Amino acid sequence: MSALFNFQSLLTIVLLLICTCAYVRAFAPNFLDKYKTGFRGIFWKCARIGERKSPYVSFCCIAMALSLLFWS
Repeated sequence: MSALFNFQSLLTIVLLLICTCAYVRAFAPNFLDKYKTGFRGIFWKCARIGERKSPYVSFCCIAMALSLLFWS
């Protein structure tokens, strides 16, 4: 089944995208700062969400990990 049709898989992919973009931006800021618009701007926006909302993102990652371990 595609991740688009399974809500839990879609949330996992979105969380992984946000965390990965924030990690890449922490080590190579020029890599994502060049593209603030267009298709590549999505990665810049995900990095900003990961930086600014990091307590909420980390809580969602922990909740997703617990749900995958105990309820799947």
